[in-house]
Amino acid sequence: MELNNSGAHTLPFAFWQHDQNDLENEIDHEPSAELTIERIDTCLEENGLNHRTEKFELMSTSNAKAKPSQLVVRRGEEFLVKLICSRPVNLKTDAISLVLAVDPIASEWISHGHGTVVYLILQTGDNNEEEDSDWNAKLRSMQVNEDGLTELLVAIRTSPTASVSRWTLTINVKSEGVEESNSYQLDQPFYLLFNAWCEEDPVYLEDEDQRREYVLEDMTMIWKGNERSFYPRKWKLGQYEENILDCALWLLGDVARLSATYRGNPVKVCRALSGVVNSNDNYGVVTGNWSGSYGDGTAPTAWTGSVKILQEYYRTESPVRYGQCWVFAGVLATLCRVLGLPCRIVTNFSSAHDTEASLTVDVYLDEEGNVMRNFSRDSIWNYHVWNEVWLKRPDLGTAAYDGWQVIDGTPQEFSDGTYKLGPAPVVAVRKGLVNVLYDCDFVFAEVNADKVFWRYRGPGRALKLIQKDTAGIGQFISTKAIGVDEREDITASYKCGEQSSEAKLTMLRALKLGQSCLTKHYLKQVRIEDRSSIKHEGRDVEFELELNDRALVGEAFNIVLRVRNVSPDEPHTVSGRIHLNHILYTGKNIKTITSHPFTVEVEPSGEEVIEVPVAFDDYYEPGMDEAIFKVTSFATIEGADYEYFSQEDYSLRKPDVQLELSGTPLLRSSLKVKATFYNPLPIPITAGSFQIECSGLCKSLTIPIEFVDARDKCEVTFLIRPSFKGSTQLSAKFQSNELSDIEGSLNFEVEEREENNTLHEVLFFS
Repeated sequence: MELNNSGAHTLPFAFWQHDQNDLENEIDHEPSAELTIERIDTCLEENGLNHRTEKFELMSTSNAKAKPSQLVVRRGEEFLVKLICSRPVNLKTDAISLVLAVDPIASEWISHGHGTVVYLILQTGDNNEEEDSDWNAKLRSMQVNEDGLTELLVAIRTSPTASVSRWTLTINVKSEGVEESNSYQLDQPFYLLFNAWCEEDPVYLEDEDQRREYVLEDMTMIWKGNERSFYPRKWKLGQYEENILDCALWLLGDVARLSATYRGNPVKVCRALSGVVNSNDNYGVVTGNWSGSYGDGTAPTAWTGSVKILQEYYRTESPVRYGQCWVFAGVLATLCRVLGLPCRIVTNFSSAHDTEASLTVDVYLDEEGNVMRNFSRDSIWNYHVWNEVWLKRPDLGTAAYDGWQVIDGTPQEFSDGTYKLGPAPVVAVRKGLVNVLYDCDFVFAEVNADKVFWRYRGPGRALKLIQKDTAGIGQFISTKAIGVDEREDITASYKCGEQSSEAKLTMLRALKLGQSCLTKHYLKQVRIEDRSSIKHEGRDVEFELELNDRALVGEAFNIVLRVRNVSPDEPHTVSGRIHLNHILYTGKNIKTITSHPFTVEVEPSGEEVIEVPVAFDDYYEPGMDEAIFKVTSFATIEGADYEYFSQEDYSLRKPDVQLELSGTPLLRSSLKVKATFYNPLPIPITAGSFQIECSGLCKSLTIPIEFVDARDKCEVTFLIRPSFKGSTQLSAKFQSNELSDIEGSLNFEVEEREENNTLHEVLFFS
């Protein structure tokens, strides 16, 4: 393939509007010899702009490229090819046809009946029998270039439901008087993607800003933390980088075994992708690890984007170690966007993992207020990250379920025998329709389960319901806002207002549709409780837990429990215990830091304060990814049949990396950047490193940092050379054994510059 190097003047596609009579006159030119095609030009520049694919590394025409360029276009729209011929075409004596076929994998059968081979006659002024077809090929213009060769500009329209695959293109030419036709094949297959700009495509998005954000943007943000304190992290999707598109198609075909016939169906495609992101079924991209031990791989918090992960997997064909939910979501978002599926990353804080499909998370406590972990595998994650894709759901028989669909690559529970999830219509989740395909029951529990606390009092004794929390699950459901680095709260798309009558009806509907025997038992308990109006004694004692959400990792902090007696004339004796546990963000316990018992006498209208100090040495462990804790407080009131129980997730803040530019960002010009951060620990940092990512740069940068003293500042400078004009995003992440997941980001505009020399795209530091 060559791009406009024949010497002919080439206009953008919109300007190829020839008078039809002139074109026919040109075609009827008397032939002088057999018609042959010298070469095929895929018009990379025009097609890249028209199809918004110009950023793909595959489309690059740089002389530094080791591989030839390949065409990437979106289905349902015309793309251009230029046939450079030995002479002009004569309608009466020359016949030109085109064959487009999916580039097969393994033993895959390609056939017209499967929609994987298409035969087209080149249409001209009086040859429009395929005008109404999904596929067609039309001759737009013909002209003789300065080399005396004839250039035919052909527009090929693909079906809006065509297989998203690599396609081959063959041109057949038959001239009068020649016994056999000649065939000419495009030397490299072209790539056909989903098209969010095409109204007939099931992934069509009407809003241009959304299309740019959810399909074209190659950097995004992922929210982490807990419902008390959350923060964003930059993630480079890098869908345009080398081998990413090839890897996505290989995963769909060779790994997920989704045949070309179904690779045009976005429901089947995104369901397959959610399964191949994780390696739990022995064939996926990323190996999950929540143990805290990552010595034989990369810690999940060290990844800054999807590119290295997918390139390594494509090169080695072995699962990449290691990932957690945000890594699975980041990689899945890259795979979706590179194929043209509108996709965004969503974080749900206080996210339920309902292992028993009961729509409840059950917590069992012993007499001392300790959680009995062996009684249930249910858990509540500080946060969980998944994806949404935008598409129609004709498989459900109604347009009511069109729109955002949840898919999730994190291996949590089986779906049809493998670890995958979705697509689950968000609108069905909001309505409590847990029987809608796919996996709406699991997603509903993630955002709307009831948290139920039971007291276990020994064998043969009935469980005592201590309390239930109907509003704590599913908080601050977040995604990146369109066009800006801000959080958009989308909680209302998943659930009704907490404690509203609509929310209660939705929960009852979901419980009635549930199939678990535990669901039916809980529904019975809810009805009994609704009929009960018993007033609990001891409610004149109130409890308030205080935690300092501004404390930095490295600092000491206090847990404060205030006990107030609102009775004006009766004292109360209150006994209990405060537990502090170091946990993973999934809620899994790592160790108990302290278990502090207390007994206080609270006078009428009085208050007592229980304070638990926690020093740095009490909680710190080298290599701790996140300083996340669970604070559990439990108390009984003497002489009253009332028990207080509370669980709060708490995390310490981390410093940010500050990024500062020196000079004006210019296209393909060196730009100095300074990165600094403060070490909040009372111990030195050793053997650390910065990972630098930037949109529009094919390489990431690693800067080693050997030593940062306790309570000291770290500063480095480095250079970048932006390769895209316009809005650019830069992120820097710092990792070390002592302190990890320290990050900062910066957005800036890259301006055009005067071309005086050619600079290669590099990254280096000083």
